[in-house]
Amino acid sequence: MKYIWQVNEITGRGELQEENRITVNYHGRIDKVLLTIQMEESDRMFFNGYQTWTWSPEYNRYGGERGINHLPRALIDKFSLDRYGDYHFYPYGKNRGEIHGYSYCYFRDKDRYRLFASLSEENGYHLFRYNTRTDRLYIERDCKGLEVDGDFTALEFCYLEGGEQEVFDSWFRKLFVIPNTREKLFGYSSWYNRYEDINADYIAADLEGCKDILKPGDLFQIDDGWEPNVGDWLEPDPVKFPEGMKASCDRIHEAGFKAGLWLAPFVCNTSSEIYKNHPDWLLKHEGEPWLDGCNWGGFVSLDLDNPEVRDYITKVFRRVFDEWGFDLVKLDFLYAGAVFGDEKRTRGGKMLDAMRWLRDLCAGKLILGCGVPLMPAFGNVDYCRVSCDVSLDWNDKPIMRIIHKERVSTRNAIDTTYYRRQLNNRAFLSDPDVFFLRDDNIKLTLQEKEYLYTMSALHGGILLTSDNLQNYDETKKQQLSQVRALFERGRIISEREDSVTYELDGEIRTLNHRRTSVK
Repeated sequence: MKYIWQVNEITGRGELQEENRITVNYHGRIDKVLLTIQMEESDRMFFNGYQTWTWSPEYNRYGGERGINHLPRALIDKFSLDRYGDYHFYPYGKNRGEIHGYSYCYFRDKDRYRLFASLSEENGYHLFRYNTRTDRLYIERDCKGLEVDGDFTALEFCYLEGGEQEVFDSWFRKLFVIPNTREKLFGYSSWYNRYEDINADYIAADLEGCKDILKPGDLFQIDDGWEPNVGDWLEPDPVKFPEGMKASCDRIHEAGFKAGLWLAPFVCNTSSEIYKNHPDWLLKHEGEPWLDGCNWGGFVSLDLDNPEVRDYITKVFRRVFDEWGFDLVKLDFLYAGAVFGDEKRTRGGKMLDAMRWLRDLCAGKLILGCGVPLMPAFGNVDYCRVSCDVSLDWNDKPIMRIIHKERVSTRNAIDTTYYRRQLNNRAFLSDPDVFFLRDDNIKLTLQEKEYLYTMSALHGGILLTSDNLQNYDETKKQQLSQVRALFERGRIISEREDSVTYELDGEIRTLNHRRTSVK
């Protein structure tokens, strides 16, 4: 692999301030840094996707990513397919060989890594673009619309070369980021079996099933479906939870478990009281509320610059923690908090502000971040999803495979968990999403289930199942104990493109990869 530095395409001055640290200051127009990187046939490259759900595999030099330009505009608009990722602001090309990503990327020659990584996203996300036909890597800022008067650090990134652990350890030392917690969490989530069809009785039944199988200190998480509408968080659905959320939380604690609750604090759906009664709380774009996706019939961003919105969200967290007593919040769809920059702050700067604010609101409590651009989550969440949602089959329905890179897919979830493995125990503890052992309400084969729980256990810091544990026979209970042992004590010895070798309690085992081949 050959590479050539060229900074002549930027209006400004590139400076090597210290070893492997590059800053570019400018006075005037922001442009880009250009490098020439010539990849060999066996080389691989990785570009981190926009947010946690964005499928992010390795590519070979002939690879290419696909946006949603191939879809009819009417379909995109009907299901808001361009709102889950970066499609509404990044101009995807139509040609193969055009790869891009945010915050970090690397080029790999067998076990040798060349890592390009942001040192700050305050002034905007670092955008890395590579064209495999011209061998050119462009590094620039995502700061459209920002107005600057005076000197401005346009780029601040590092270049690191060496082994995998060496370069990623060095990057996080330069960031001064360490995980907020080292405590792994094992447990249960209500989502991937019941989905939104939950109520106090179902939760109590699931909790009863966990009592003899999970251990004290494990997590029992109530996911989406407890609220009357997304955005209306101050009281639960009165039909589903007539005794209120404190009663359910108390039962979880009485069983000896940590209590977790799902929220999407930066959005509301179009059926919510917030949407109907507080139109001034909604983030507007060209005079209309900004639609973030089609879930729940459509949901929109709240305007986090509105003091009343901030007061409301603060009140929500005080109720969840101080009145109801929850220990952990799973905060979802967080990308909606910063979909646009403005003349004062970039998209990345706004996302950082929002994540730091959440950290302050949840002081002393645990955060599981989800649907969030990754680097703003570094050091601000305890646990963080690093993949899309898993599906109940291997790769979701065929019709879904034509849509955005953030779609639900077990295959894609394992891919992205694997390729973002370096973040676990450096930026936060990684959440690879849930695993399954059950035989009902599932289409995964035994081999696929084994591959999912093995890769998740080896590369994650939080590991949950949504199985109804009441239905487990002795064989399933023993299998669950084995998954826990792998999660708690498994140690990776080596990983290759086709297999992972690990040690558990003195026994060496090898699992052949079923993840997607590099493109």
